[in-house]
Amino acid sequence: MELTVLLRNESCRKGLYRSDVLKRLARRVCGGEGVRQNAELSVLFCDDAAIHDLNRAYRGKNEPTDVLSFGQLAEVGAAAGKKELVLGDIVISLETVERRYPGDRQAMRDEVRLLFCHGLLHLLGYTHGTAGERSVMRAKQAEYLEVDAGSAWPVCGAPRVRAK
Repeated sequence: MELTVLLRNESCRKGLYRSDVLKRLARRVCGGEGVRQNAELSVLFCDDAAIHDLNRAYRGKNEPTDVLSFGQLAEVGAAAGKKELVLGDIVISLETVERRYPGDRQAMRDEVRLLFCHGLLHLLGYTHGTAGERSVMRAKQAEYLEVDAGSAWPVCGAPRVRAK
């Protein structure tokens, strides 16, 4: 399986993620979740104003959020004989991340990894509308991020144990 991860940073915040780390994480998650064919996903890093607009337009929530996922799960390129699974798009607000962990760049990077993993699991069909679904998603995030379950989904703004 070949995985293409397209990253674009439209935020004024820089250095809060490493593309190689996110791409390795994406390969680990997709491999662990049984994605066997070539796949593609895109990630947009933005600030609160942009994610606020998306959250209002697509979820009816008039506030910024930390991460949004827009799943596609569509095959493209079949006519050319090259099938590729388009997983969808992840949008992460780096402004929200920075506000949660002011001055702690490592905590911000850890948070971006968690939000990316969370968004990718959504693209792969996971939800967290019920306690059982939250428990499954938390366990998956802990597994792929190699952290304990408490660090994989803490109360918003609570201190987080550093990822390995």
